[in-house]
Amino acid sequence: MFDDKSILITGGTGSFGRVFARELIEKYSPRRVIVYSRDELKQFEMQQQKIFDQKCMRFFLGDVRDLHRLSTAMADVDYVVHAAALKQVPAAEYNPMECIKTNVLGAQNVIDAARANGVSRVIALSTDKAANPVNLYGATKLCSDKLFVAANNIVGKRELFFSVVRYGNVIGSRGSVVPLFKKFVREGRKTLPITDERMTRFWITLDRGVDFVMRAFSRMKGGEIFVPKIPSAKVTDIARAVAPDLPFEIIGIRPGEKLHEVMCPADGSHMTLEFGDHYVIEPSVSFRGETDYFENALGERGERVEHGFEYNSGTNPWFLSPDELKSLCGEFV
Repeated sequence: MFDDKSILITGGTGSFGRVFARELIEKYSPRRVIVYSRDELKQFEMQQQKIFDQKCMRFFLGDVRDLHRLSTAMADVDYVVHAAALKQVPAAEYNPMECIKTNVLGAQNVIDAARANGVSRVIALSTDKAANPVNLYGATKLCSDKLFVAANNIVGKRELFFSVVRYGNVIGSRGSVVPLFKKFVREGRKTLPITDERMTRFWITLDRGVDFVMRAFSRMKGGEIFVPKIPSAKVTDIARAVAPDLPFEIIGIRPGEKLHEVMCPADGSHMTLEFGDHYVIEPSVSFRGETDYFENALGERGERVEHGFEYNSGTNPWFLSPDELKSLCGEFV
């Protein structure tokens, strides 16, 4: 699907962007892979890696807040992955307008640039925090999700489709609790800080997240929110996987945090479909007439979930054990 195509990745120097670009190079023959980000040092460091020393690679300095620059970078692009975002919950609470400028206004800029440049498919990355949000970061990502879903209503007869992929925490990514706990161990701390012993989170490996997004490009009809079926983990089990001998220090839930995260809210169960390895949340409004989301573009069929169904990290039937967590986090623990 990506052979001889030009793909632009916003936030392309982040954890996801680097792996996505690597997978494109190793598994396909893209015409161009465009890394769009605002950090010149990270771009320089990425360019020094042998895997990215390819003729198809392009590096554009720019911010998603800058529509003109974004539109320039998107010229002759076929597919866009929108991964750029301000993601730190406490920083967003303290600097709300900066988060809104990037996560909401930046999302609209991606939409406008895609429409202006003949892009055919756009997938925006979301987060479990966008479902029933209690913090500003989650609220901005919910707004972003709504923008990308609604963008399908303004494309006219063009073959341009927008969809969203929503998943949970990425094991070992920057900002993840795993490298944070590892840092505390290296510093010789005698305890590990735990916000609440009951806390759970959805977890996904970076490779699985990238693969799921790639599959979404083949599955999408436009307007869906794709949610992978992934395991949950208790924060205490994560701590035990990193440092089995260190006791916990309970510090309380931080501002904007939940005990458990949700990816498919119960209020939207009437719009949620279950497939073999994922869920799809249908748009609340129709585009291009009546679209049948029960069967995706790959021919996979889904079924409506039960009324009141909620995909919650606390009630998820799939939990990782400390041993499984230690195996998954092997390079970090």
